[in-house]
Amino acid sequence: MEIKNINVVKIGGNVIDDPTALADFVRIFSSLKGPKILVHGGGKEATRLSNEMGIETTMIEGRRVTDRATLDIVTMTYAGLINKRIVAMLQAEGCNSIGFSGADGNIIKASRRPANPIDYGFVGDIDPQNVNDSLIRILLEAEITPVVCAICHDGKGTLLNCNADSVASAIAIGSSRIAPTVLTYCFEKAGVLADVDDENSVIPLITKDNFQRLKENGTIAKGMIPKLTNALESASKGVKEVRICNAENLLSDSGTKIM
Repeated sequence: MEIKNINVVKIGGNVIDDPTALADFVRIFSSLKGPKILVHGGGKEATRLSNEMGIETTMIEGRRVTDRATLDIVTMTYAGLINKRIVAMLQAEGCNSIGFSGADGNIIKASRRPANPIDYGFVGDIDPQNVNDSLIRILLEAEITPVVCAICHDGKGTLLNCNADSVASAIAIGSSRIAPTVLTYCFEKAGVLADVDDENSVIPLITKDNFQRLKENGTIAKGMIPKLTNALESASKGVKEVRICNAENLLSDSGTKIM
C-alpha cells in the first residue's frame, strides 16, 4: 500500500477509564481512513492500581515520579492491560493492529531523565530521531495499525516511563519522515478550554506566543502543560497539522489547533 498521509492519534484522559467512551472512540478511530497509529496513556488506571497496592503516586507538573515499584505498575498497566484491551477492541472492529511498548521492535528508544533539578526516577525523554520509522513504514504498508503505549526503553535493558503525549509527538515527527502526518490529541474535553468548567470556552488556536501567556496567567496548568509543549514541538518539527479535541470529534475539524 502506498502511504500518502498518516494519522497519529493519542487517546487519554477519562476516555481510557470509561468502557463506553473507549468503545465509542475505538469505533470512530477504526473508521478513520488510511494509515494510522494509535498512542495511548492510562495514568488514571495506573494511579488506581497504585492506590490499591498502597504505593503513593507523586506528580510534578503533570509528570509521574517513577520509582522501581511504580515502574512495575505502569508497565503492567500501559504495556499489558490497557494496550491489549485496546488491540482486542480494534480487532473486533476489523482494524488489524499490533500493540507495542517502545522496546518492541525497538520502536522508540528513550534516555533516562537527569536527576537534577528533579529526580523523576525511571522516567525517559525521547529524541524523535530515535523513533524507528523504518518499522512504522513496514507496518503501515502492510495495513497494520500500531498501538503504542508510553513505556519505552534505553537500549541497555531498562524500561522507562515516558509521557504519552511526548510519545505521540515523537511518533508523529518520525512518521512525517515517511509521509505528511496529522497528529490529534483526543480526550474528554472539547479542546483546550479557557474555563475548565465551560465546554464552550474552547481556545481555537494556540501558538508559541500565546501559550506562554496562557501558562503564566494559569489558564493552562498541570497535565495540559506537557501536552501543549509536545504539540507545539510537533508543529515546529514537520508535522503537517496538530489538534486537540474531544474523542467523539476525531473525524471533524473541531477543537484547538496548534501552530
